[in-house]
Amino acid sequence: MASTESKKYITGLMNFGVIVLSIVLIVWISIDTFESQNLLQDYRYMHFQFWVCLFFVADFFIGLIFAQDKISYARRRIIFLLLSIPYVNIISWLNIDLSHDAAYFVRFIPLARGALAMSIVLGYLSSNPVSSMFLSYLSIIVLVTYFCSLIFYQRESGLNPEVHTYWTALWWSAMNMTTVGCEISPVTVAGKIIAVILPMCGMVIFPLFTVYLTDYVTRLVKRGRDNTPPKP
Repeated sequence: MASTESKKYITGLMNFGVIVLSIVLIVWISIDTFESQNLLQDYRYMHFQFWVCLFFVADFFIGLIFAQDKISYARRRIIFLLLSIPYVNIISWLNIDLSHDAAYFVRFIPLARGALAMSIVLGYLSSNPVSSMFLSYLSIIVLVTYFCSLIFYQRESGLNPEVHTYWTALWWSAMNMTTVGCEISPVTVAGKIIAVILPMCGMVIFPLFTVYLTDYVTRLVKRGRDNTPPKP
């Protein structure tokens, strides 16, 4: 049996690997999106993503082995395992014919796994449960907004006359995440799908900021009362 220190070291090393590999995937997809490259035909990327997914799967099972309550761990982290499966590679091996829009969405699945991992790691930076939740959901908001802006730009650029640059796509994504909306209307299927996903994410996540601010103000008021000297 591994000691507690060994388990912490291995778990920390795996978490660090997940974060680094997720960042590499984000950078790779971003560069190829801006250069209008088709990642699904890039064998280097497909090979790299396959091994990244295997690393993500290994991370799940290592955590399962170290977990005291394995059933609870599996129930809470099953979404991590499902997001770690190399779907793009499996589809390629089986010669499954997907539409270009569907295939484009599938390749973002490992990034969703990485985004969840990053949100959890950032949440560990705070000892306060509410602040931890705030950091986690803030990272999710930023990453979802960025991923959706990449998809919107890649699918709409050249087809939508209102999408001139990536910054236009980023503005559109941010405005829809905040549920404010934007005057730009998507013309592709992928654009219309994320036009629905973004406001839904915003409506779920942004009320949590109200919880955080309420908790923060309450703690400040309590701290002020504790530091106030009693009246004579």
